[in-house]
Amino acid sequence: MAVDDEHFREFVETRYVDLLRVAYHLTGSAQDAEDLVQAALVKVMRRWRRVDDPMAYLRRVMINQHISVWRRHRMHEVVTAFFPERPTPDMTETVTERSALYEAMRALAPRTRAVIVLRYVVDLPEAEVAAALGCSVGSVKSRASRGLACLRLALAPDAPPSAKSATPTPASADPAPTGTTRMTGVTP
Repeated sequence: MAVDDEHFREFVETRYVDLLRVAYHLTGSAQDAEDLVQAALVKVMRRWRRVDDPMAYLRRVMINQHISVWRRHRMHEVVTAFFPERPTPDMTETVTERSALYEAMRALAPRTRAVIVLRYVVDLPEAEVAAALGCSVGSVKSRASRGLACLRLALAPDAPPSAKSATPTPASADPAPTGTTRMTGVTP
């Protein structure tokens, strides 16, 4: 038992920052990220002896925990940052861009956000993202594609505000142009 406790402690000491980074990208808030990591570590600590790949398992636990909290509360929190005046370079543009990115990320569905975070922030291959989320590689590709399209639309500098909240529709959902018929193999 003490050996397992020591392995768990070593793992947490070496990988806590990585876990916190993933959690921050999932939640968009430093406080919520810390809470999410702590809750995930408590859950994993009970099953530590049975975990083969702890980092993947913890990411999955954090994603599930975040999705369940999101489903329970479904309230939108606006995170703002107020900086005191300091003689430093003006970072307004960077802060504004980052804030817009996090706002756009929060507008994504939780599973799509998880795909974007695991694929592009953690830099996992599609197969590992699919394994972590328990879905197919094709599902990861389509969620990533749709999520990136939504982010591009939301972050486009010339897009009107109404388009920034809209979700792009897939090409397969476009109706056929009027005046055309679909060939079904049956002659009239």
